[in-house]
Amino acid sequence: MTPAPLAARLSAPRGPLFFPVTAYGPDGSIDLDVYRTHVRRGVDAGAAAVFACCGTGEFHALLPEEFEACVRAAVEATGGRVPVVAGAGYGTALAVRYAALARTAGADGLLAMPPYLVVPGQEGLLRHYREIAAAGGLPVIVYQRDNAVFTPETVVELARTEGIIGFKDGLGDLDLMQRIVSAVRTDAPGDFLYFNGLPTAEQTQLAYRAIGIGLYSSAVFCFAPEIALAFHRALETEDRATARRLLDGFYRPFVELRAQGRGYAVALVKAGVRLRGLDVGEVRSPLHEPAEDHVKQLAQLIERGYALLEEDA
Repeated sequence: MTPAPLAARLSAPRGPLFFPVTAYGPDGSIDLDVYRTHVRRGVDAGAAAVFACCGTGEFHALLPEEFEACVRAAVEATGGRVPVVAGAGYGTALAVRYAALARTAGADGLLAMPPYLVVPGQEGLLRHYREIAAAGGLPVIVYQRDNAVFTPETVVELARTEGIIGFKDGLGDLDLMQRIVSAVRTDAPGDFLYFNGLPTAEQTQLAYRAIGIGLYSSAVFCFAPEIALAFHRALETEDRATARRLLDGFYRPFVELRAQGRGYAVALVKAGVRLRGLDVGEVRSPLHEPAEDHVKQLAQLIERGYALLEEDA
């Protein structure tokens, strides 16, 4: 684990938050050498943190021993330069087990994803994430999406819980998020962190910044780090012209392409990494590979994005 507290290191990132894909070899097994290369390249390119084995990293498809090996490899590849946050999920008992594996592997924190399948009430959600925080010994970021949707009152209780440092939104309800931010600011003041965790978060980040949420995940950083960095820089410097140019010319078309297939939030990103020259393998089932025409469109879109950067230069 890196020495500085995770919350402090994430509060003012110098670059995008990097969610690497998980690399598989031709036989479908984990390829740790390629994975280390992928992580190292991302950190060298300017990532502010590495979120290993999360949604983009196919957490759902990894065996516990594969998960631990990947988190350990990410920690090795970063060399302490940036923090490593590992995914954790499923039911409470398994989530606690993954939290322990992440700590053993040297992670700095956890992204706690929704519990498996069931739709719990607020009391059950609060108990679930508190048990993860208490058992794992690592700072926890709670991920809201799908079957884990929180009231402002519950997020206040999460913010008051020792070990829970932040809240990532993958739901996209800005009214709810504004009420959450306001409630925590009023009833649990402190340095609680918020993240925009929607797929291709850049598409909505101008709106999230308007309600005080400056942190966001960037899947695009996996395959086009220069584009992701240019957009991040435009946000930080309030260069609205550049941000809008990238939104109109790259991010909106990418989101529309991503919407052409289920699971493309992962599969299309992985195809993008391969297009840029690193063979990270295919996605594991139940996800499937993008259609050939969609991969061709992605290649053209990447070229267009880099052409926009040349225009700015």
